[in-house]
Amino acid sequence: MKKVVFLKNAAILTATSIILRLVGILFKVWLASAVGAEGIGLYQLIFSVYMLVSTFASAGIVTAVTRLIADELALGSKCGIQKILNRSIWLTLIIAFISMSITYFGADFISINLLAEKRAIPAIKMLSFALPFIGIVSVLRGYFIARRKAAPSAFSQLLEQAARIIIIVLMLKKYLSYGLSAACAAVLFADAAAHAISLLFLWILYIKDIGKLKFLKGRKSPPFSVLRAVLHIGAPITAGRYLNTALRTAENLLVPRGLEKSGAGKAALSQFGMIKGMALPVLFFPSSLLSSLSTMLIPEISEAKALNKDNLVKLATGRIIQLTSIIAFLFSGVFLTAGKQIGTLIYGSDDVGFLLCALSPIVPLMYLDSVCDGILKGLDQQKFCFKNSILDSVLRILLVISFLPKTGMSGFLGIMYISNILTCLLNVGRLIKVSKTKINVVLWFFIPFSTALCIMLPLSKILMLLNFSELVYIILLCIISFPLYFLVLFFFKSFSKDDILDVLRK
Repeated sequence: MKKVVFLKNAAILTATSIILRLVGILFKVWLASAVGAEGIGLYQLIFSVYMLVSTFASAGIVTAVTRLIADELALGSKCGIQKILNRSIWLTLIIAFISMSITYFGADFISINLLAEKRAIPAIKMLSFALPFIGIVSVLRGYFIARRKAAPSAFSQLLEQAARIIIIVLMLKKYLSYGLSAACAAVLFADAAAHAISLLFLWILYIKDIGKLKFLKGRKSPPFSVLRAVLHIGAPITAGRYLNTALRTAENLLVPRGLEKSGAGKAALSQFGMIKGMALPVLFFPSSLLSSLSTMLIPEISEAKALNKDNLVKLATGRIIQLTSIIAFLFSGVFLTAGKQIGTLIYGSDDVGFLLCALSPIVPLMYLDSVCDGILKGLDQQKFCFKNSILDSVLRILLVISFLPKTGMSGFLGIMYISNILTCLLNVGRLIKVSKTKINVVLWFFIPFSTALCIMLPLSKILMLLNFSELVYIILLCIISFPLYFLVLFFFKSFSKDDILDVLRK
């Protein structure tokens, strides 16, 4: 039964993630055509501030809620679960209102002195109103993930995205006539409204679901101070993500200036928008399956750890690293050989296509880093993740300041390589050590890497000679290469159905 629930939840989250990312990319295409590359660049600057303050409002709370409620479901009672949830909501509301006040009243200072963009003031004021909604929504989603119910979280995200897009489409045309400043403010207003709608939806589902927990007959209340436990898990994650996001925000402010000094001039903001707002969302799109699995594994691993099932932790960790590597190398090959066509097809831009090709080799690093980071937090390794993220961010800023004004875009791509290599090695190494997982470098890394190159490079040359359109080229590349890729991996025993079934059986 538990296997069926896990598969169902993973399928729901995967489908939702794919839909959200696909719709997000299509929406970015529409938005780029409406506001231009400069508008996307301005939006990404504002979005950096948005990520900074929203991280403080919610980052570590969702992981803390998921882990603590997962433990209570295994050993505790309904009363304990409600106590954890209530404390978490109050804590996130306090933090959210502090962040909201600082953001709203500091909008002028942030825009003029930090972003060097006076046009960002209305949007930054508008984004502050979303913070309380973001915090509570995060807590409720953590609750439903711990309950092994992915549908409420998934549907709330779909509803949120639909509401956001509808409101933006209705408002943008009118406010765009007043300039990019008003247009960005309209986008952030839509985001706040969408989160409010999502909160209302989740709260109704929570009220219905909490009444179904009468079957729990464990301890009467948690054997710990709830607030202390939430802070123990959430504080390092929140501090890490907040400081990391703050440093990334600083990096995002420095990058356009560095590109401008390198000779890009007024095109610097457009180049920044192409990297952050166009290329990276496409590169991360195929990781939908992996992000869903890592999300669902957090309560499973937390429960297994609480029940001292070390073998299950070891097995699940090894298989997710194996699966991540195999999928990542496949899509790395796709972006390497079809990045130009993808960029032209989606955005009508050769520059975005060049970025997809240039960044394709670090796709496996990005995917592995993201998945391992999530599993480490399920193993109570949030302090390590905190130190790792700070080290990475500080290094990136130092490199941006030192090299970007001299090297321009090529230098920024090099910085991304260095950053992803460092964080991936640190996270994977720590996860292997903590879970005591054995890694098969040849079967899990070398063979998928070699297979992807040996299949896709010759195939891409052949398809190019036939002068297909971008869409036909991409479809044929995937249809032909994907089956061949997995056949070779099955032949060399890099991957088999038993690898997944083994995890599910246990």
